[in-house]
Amino acid sequence: MLGDSYENIVKFMEQGGDVLYMILAVVFIMWVLIIERLWYFSMEFRKQKSRVIDAWEARAERKSWYAHKIRNAMISEVHEGLNASLPMIKTLVALCPLIGLLGTVTGMIEVFDVMATQGSSNARAMAAGVSKATIPTMAGMVAALSGVFLSTFIERKAKREAGRLEDQLTMDH
Repeated sequence: MLGDSYENIVKFMEQGGDVLYMILAVVFIMWVLIIERLWYFSMEFRKQKSRVIDAWEARAERKSWYAHKIRNAMISEVHEGLNASLPMIKTLVALCPLIGLLGTVTGMIEVFDVMATQGSSNARAMAAGVSKATIPTMAGMVAALSGVFLSTFIERKAKREAGRLEDQLTMDH
């Protein structure tokens, strides 16, 4: 069963051409960054948030201009941690369809090469080029969609958590 799955994946990669390996590399990096962000929210952020709240609550004075600037710096530091890797994730999401289009171009070049050498009547010879033109485009779009949903989720969660932290750091005393 596992061997059949592996063989099907290899066959799919061969049908899509070398560009699929580039898409695979980009998707792998994108997902590593997405998983790291999800791990950060579930584990590290809670610790950081607790440390910031404890440090703020330990301050005797919280009304002055100086205290306000310290509060803003704490919030900014947490906000920076929440949004780390997000620009890179968005860049990789945008890159997926572009690499898919590169596959379309290289596949069509292969189709035109077959047409030039064997004529346009040999549909079987052109089929490999057509699959190398369509499969990477599809793979790039699917990869980008998965990244769009999760990068939007991460961005919204970061804004929400930063806003909650800001509400918890009160300026009284």
